[in-house]
Amino acid sequence: MSRYAAAMIACLLAGNTVAWAANDPPPAAAADTKPVMAMEQPLQGDFWTYEVRDEISGKVSSIRTHMVTEVAPSEISIRTTIEGKDTEILSVYDRSWNLKDNGEWKYQPGDGSGIHSPLKTGDSWNISADDVNTSKGFIWKRSGRSRVVGQEAITTRAGTFETYRIETALSRRPTNDRSRKQDITIVTWYAPAIDHWVKKTFVSRENGHLRINNVLEVVAYGRKG
Repeated sequence: MSRYAAAMIACLLAGNTVAWAANDPPPAAAADTKPVMAMEQPLQGDFWTYEVRDEISGKVSSIRTHMVTEVAPSEISIRTTIEGKDTEILSVYDRSWNLKDNGEWKYQPGDGSGIHSPLKTGDSWNISADDVNTSKGFIWKRSGRSRVVGQEAITTRAGTFETYRIETALSRRPTNDRSRKQDITIVTWYAPAIDHWVKKTFVSRENGHLRINNVLEVVAYGRKG
């Protein structure tokens, strides 16, 4: 993907230039600022750990770590572990981070939550897919649109990242019950330097009623070796 060769975007927060005397030390960096480790191309052993906060209850619902188990020309396999639980989830993404398979559900061709590279403010793309659960006989049709609305600097416990903000609006309907409808809005802050999202909001409503309102923020990341 061409995004892997792209350099980090320039600093987004423009401010007034402050001059200091020649004998004065330069201003100190913010205490919570951490250097960003470049991870433009995915490698086996790369990981991103997220704190998932339920905005309805105001509580942290889980700590999840996504680790790359395999990288293929068209796919990336991820093992997800949840702090305090023994379960592991194996998911498969395309190289643009659209989810294709999480074991129970298959998304054909993908769930539409990924990116389109190279990212550029103002770009947009349509989403159309089938969500298939063969074991339960479910098929949901999804459609929607994503748009790159701008560039933002985002600070989490893992550091400060230059990101593209992508807003996605989706609708899902089951093929066996057209009276049901899920409306999903996702805001993704994707950081090219670590080839992943550093923050994501996910809101789901069914027939107009709020079901899920989560915020994910990266709290740690890195790579093997």
